[in-house]
Amino acid sequence: MSSRSTEPVKHRVFLRHCDHYDVKRIQEIVGETMDTLSLRPHGRTMVKPNGVMAGRNFPHAHTRSEFLDGVLGALRERDENVERLQVGERSGITVPTRYVFRQAGFLSILKRHNAEFRPFDEEQQVKVFLKGAARLRDFLFVPETVAHTDFFVNCPKFKAHPWTTVTFSLKNYIGIQDDRHRLIDHDHRLDEKIADLQEVIQPRLVAIDAIIAGQRSMLTPSPFPLHLVILGDNQIAVDAVCSRILGLDPSEIEHIRFSAERGIGSLEPDDISIEGDVSFEEACKRAEGFDVGRKRVEPFFEGTPIQAIAGPPPEPERTDYCWGGCPGAAQEAVEVLRLMDPELDQKLRPMTLVFGKVDEPIVPVGDNPVVFIGDCACHSGCVRGEPVVVESQYQERSSNCPHRARMTDIFVKIAQMFWRLLGARRKNVIRLPGCPVSLAEQVYALSNLGGVANPYFKPDEFLPFLRSWVSWRAVKLWRWLRRRPYQTTG
Repeated sequence: MSSRSTEPVKHRVFLRHCDHYDVKRIQEIVGETMDTLSLRPHGRTMVKPNGVMAGRNFPHAHTRSEFLDGVLGALRERDENVERLQVGERSGITVPTRYVFRQAGFLSILKRHNAEFRPFDEEQQVKVFLKGAARLRDFLFVPETVAHTDFFVNCPKFKAHPWTTVTFSLKNYIGIQDDRHRLIDHDHRLDEKIADLQEVIQPRLVAIDAIIAGQRSMLTPSPFPLHLVILGDNQIAVDAVCSRILGLDPSEIEHIRFSAERGIGSLEPDDISIEGDVSFEEACKRAEGFDVGRKRVEPFFEGTPIQAIAGPPPEPERTDYCWGGCPGAAQEAVEVLRLMDPELDQKLRPMTLVFGKVDEPIVPVGDNPVVFIGDCACHSGCVRGEPVVVESQYQERSSNCPHRARMTDIFVKIAQMFWRLLGARRKNVIRLPGCPVSLAEQVYALSNLGGVANPYFKPDEFLPFLRSWVSWRAVKLWRWLRRRPYQTTG
């Protein structure tokens, strides 16, 4: 009589070598892993790449098209009863997802594999109720196609992140919400928001593009060749291994720890089996010198024309710094401007940026304005000898109801920022409200105040961007005309 093993089943993470973006090789690696894990796509199958931004100016920000091609090929090879093969994402900085997919080269690949394009900024949103004891929200909204997916495949890019230290599988879930819901809790509670999103759906397969990773920043990362494809069927385990490859303790990366505490996976090395043709030690060697880029805003701007001062957000018992909100968006905004103009730091007009509650005296740079960014920015004191009182406009989180979230539009944001800055052009102190003030808004504000070109109106990018925007608006109008009430699930 045989006895059954009482050993717990280990999460399996696979480290596979891949020299370059060879579609055939990527398809083989993904397919072999699926066979090892006995995975077969079925029903409504959804693939979620990282498509935060793309194009020749953002070559390392997104999951590469060749990688997506290989993943879709592996899925189609094992297609036994797939009802619909879909690829969905919500791109970043209020850019229409249609534009990013076109710039990334995704659309032709989807056509070749007969996969449906699902831009989440155009989808019907449904309410998902959460049950976790440590949840930040009782419910949130996600695209209907995500909530009703049967076989979910997460295909992130291996990158650094100025807000969350790293972005692997768990952080890629920020892209399953449209902008109006994505920006809710995208502040000093961002790590908890990411953990909340894990209750929506868990991937059956994780396949991370780490062939050329992105270091130092999230939107404009510098390339870091790792020549790895990292796979698994539990994203807590996958993210834990990725963190340790960089020499980081995953329990100290809050969104990973919070998600693990929800009971969907383990961070413990003894609970994870690392397999594949690259050893863990070899992967660590390849990652030596990787810069995660996580810095407070003050040292980030040292040596530049911008002086930054950051105080705590309104809930000091949680943190003394808003890692997930306005300060990080300011850093990424400047990186975007630097990408468009390598001489930015020589051209930019000096300015002082203030975040959170600042009690210390503010000594501005030259005669240029002091800019208070975000609803929670506040100060009482003197600026250039004149008394200044900037009161907090922060509203309790409970008042920010997802039901009342409004659609955002990049041109509306730019127009609002234009008039706000126009009205404040002769003032010593400027207030930019929002929680958070989005990256898109800060790109425009800093380019305007700094006297440099706005990348949204770059001539060679504007017409393709405008075409995608018109298509997005047309789809939104059509859906509004056929609108139906929010649905609920879970």
